[in-house]
Amino acid sequence: MPVTENLLRIEEKIQSACARSRRNREEIRLMGVSKFHSREAVEEAWQAGLRLFGENRVQEAVEKFTGFRESHAGTELHLIGSLQRNKVKTAAPFFNCIQSVDRDSVIHELGKTSGERGTALELLLELHTGEESKSGFPGEESLFRAVETALSYPGLRIRGLMTMAPYTGSEGPIRNSFRRLVKVRDVLEARFPPDTDKRCCWTCLSMGMSGDFEIAIEEGSTLLRIGTGIFGERRQ
Repeated sequence: MPVTENLLRIEEKIQSACARSRRNREEIRLMGVSKFHSREAVEEAWQAGLRLFGENRVQEAVEKFTGFRESHAGTELHLIGSLQRNKVKTAAPFFNCIQSVDRDSVIHELGKTSGERGTALELLLELHTGEESKSGFPGEESLFRAVETALSYPGLRIRGLMTMAPYTGSEGPIRNSFRRLVKVRDVLEARFPPDTDKRCCWTCLSMGMSGDFEIAIEEGSTLLRIGTGIFGERRQ
């Protein structure tokens, strides 16, 4: 299906999930994960109204979006793949938000580089709730240290958490993954309340992909990361 039709179909499912869970559609942002997809596909999504995009690889994002944002006002770009330390100097000034923050060393590198930006760099801390092979902080104590590290750099802003549910056809483990993220967010918010200068808040829960985004909505997601459902199968 064309991207425009896919977006309409996804929107219908989002609306239905919101109705089932008695949620306001305005609480939820939709991201198009454009990894391995062409700039033309991104253009079609943008023309259909999508403004938030996610990329897994720094270099691919730079090649695809350099110049695009300047000619497409309102475009927002997040890094959702693992960030290597040697890519930090490129990523920090280029992305609006780094969602995949999964270790203290990366926070330190981002913090040292963030001063080169005109605006603060937003971060989401990734919590491991799924498969063994997935990255992310393992639990609350490691997240406490990560928050303290991020808050020591004035150019960084914490906006919430992200996770990836396990790849399974069973609904139970998926719901448990999302519910854990919500619970940990509540713990972090109690320990690190939102501050007056907005350096720390917990409004964003990035969870839900093409195969499980309706469950994620029912469990409290505020940001959906959908690739295949919008752009079709990836072309490597």
